[in-house]
Amino acid sequence: MSRSEATFGRFFASEVRLMLGRRRNQVGLGILVAVPVIMAIAIQASGSTASLLGLLSANGILVPLGALTVEIAFFLPLAIALVAGDAVAGEANVGTLRYLLTVPVTRTRLLAVKFAGIALGALVAVALIAVVGLIAGVAILGAGPMTTLSGSELSFVESLGRLAIALGYASLAMAAIGAIGLLISTLTESPVVATISLMALVIISWILEALEQVSFLHPYLPTHHLSAFTGVLFDPVQWGDMATGAAYYGAVIVIFWLAAWAHFSSKDITS
Repeated sequence: MSRSEATFGRFFASEVRLMLGRRRNQVGLGILVAVPVIMAIAIQASGSTASLLGLLSANGILVPLGALTVEIAFFLPLAIALVAGDAVAGEANVGTLRYLLTVPVTRTRLLAVKFAGIALGALVAVALIAVVGLIAGVAILGAGPMTTLSGSELSFVESLGRLAIALGYASLAMAAIGAIGLLISTLTESPVVATISLMALVIISWILEALEQVSFLHPYLPTHHLSAFTGVLFDPVQWGDMATGAAYYGAVIVIFWLAAWAHFSSKDITS
């Protein structure tokens, strides 16, 4: 392993410890994983048989998919906004940014580590929802063949594969939201401002989604493709929307990371 790789590894490990050690992030993860548990209990108590809820009440393995569908609209972006908003602005706010850049960590490497931490945070958040939802769903509602929205049945192993696809897609989407947040975090020295700005962008995106007058903008909005992973609920899997969404979020990551790098590489660091 080269010296630069070792430096990157140590820096990334430090970033992960810092991210997972923050109390607000731990509380946020706790709230995220509470949703699928509450959902499983509520569905069991209500005995609902309507639409997707009917499938959920009959098959616990769909609980994590239902939880992701609910949380990806607001709660997951909020969790990512807390992490992304703090990435660079948080370092500037507490006066450690200049120190980081003197030890020797280039600005490019710092942004790479910060985004890697955001992406890992997205994966951890989505995975916790999926795992806790799966455990709660199977424990409370039972396991067995998964009935798809197409009317066919999938075995438990096949349905786990569908859940893995949804997990990967949702993680990519949240990483893309995080890349937007990383750019915003380089524009301010206040992590609160960066977090609020990213959430305001998400909320505005949802508002624009509801306006038919600007339908030409919908495919370009960061929220437009968020729920495409629900294609795994059909048989065969509806890959079209997921492929489009994955390409979109991949492009968002590249464009916004490069934009963050372009700004940050020439920025005067005063704190």
